[in-house]
Amino acid sequence: MLAATVLLAGCAPAHWPVREEAPPAPVKPPPTAPKASKAPAIPAKPESWTGNPPFYEVFGERYFVLPDSSGYREQGMASWYGKPFHGRRTSSGAIYDMYELTAAHKTLPLPSLVRVTNLDSGRSIIVTVNDRGPFVRDRIIDLSFAAAQQLDIVKSGTGRVEVVAVGDRFGAGPVGKTPAPAQVLLMQVGAFSDEGNAARLKSQLESNGVNNVVIRYDDQVSPALYRVRIGPIEGSAAYDALASRVVSLRIGDPRLVTESPVLPGSSPAP
Repeated sequence: MLAATVLLAGCAPAHWPVREEAPPAPVKPPPTAPKASKAPAIPAKPESWTGNPPFYEVFGERYFVLPDSSGYREQGMASWYGKPFHGRRTSSGAIYDMYELTAAHKTLPLPSLVRVTNLDSGRSIIVTVNDRGPFVRDRIIDLSFAAAQQLDIVKSGTGRVEVVAVGDRFGAGPVGKTPAPAQVLLMQVGAFSDEGNAARLKSQLESNGVNNVVIRYDDQVSPALYRVRIGPIEGSAAYDALASRVVSLRIGDPRLVTESPVLPGSSPAP
């Protein structure tokens, strides 16, 4: 599978999976039998702090993350993804395990519980949505290998399904749980290995009337970078207006990024 540059992550644009048009090749079980697939339990933790920005973009198309999964119901084509992504980090931060009952969805909040029913066979399972995708025409959900196996769509690669949210955002009433705040939306206009260059861009933006310009030091990459960002930004309309203004100034390269909410006593993540 190819990787798409998604202007999303806190430190840098994330690479989220793009599902191929052709059905994936069947996956042979490993020499030792995998653990038995079980219906997922109601997520014990609140909404993920990654993978839930107000909106994100893939291949120029904008997707708005739903504030809640309540009432979600949709019919369409399901596909599945397996071995190439086994062991990789998902959009929610969890490690993808192809033998667990999970799925990827473009707009449901992470994590969410959904019931997926094969419309041709009537088979039905519950999966945890903890990843983003599929970014392929006419597909509404991407299932793990185990989920696709239980719904009998591994050989065909795709199948007609109905997806229905189970409960609300957490799969049941979030009693005793505090939902995480949505990720903070910002615009990155430059990234430099030299702090002086970052400071000069910040000064240029401010001298042209652009407010809320910050520099984030990111030592999680090599070489370390000083990222010049503007924000937080409230919504897509404000983002688009700011992007047009920055482009007209010709002093930056605007890109959509998000940061995790700042907890008391902590610093923003780059």
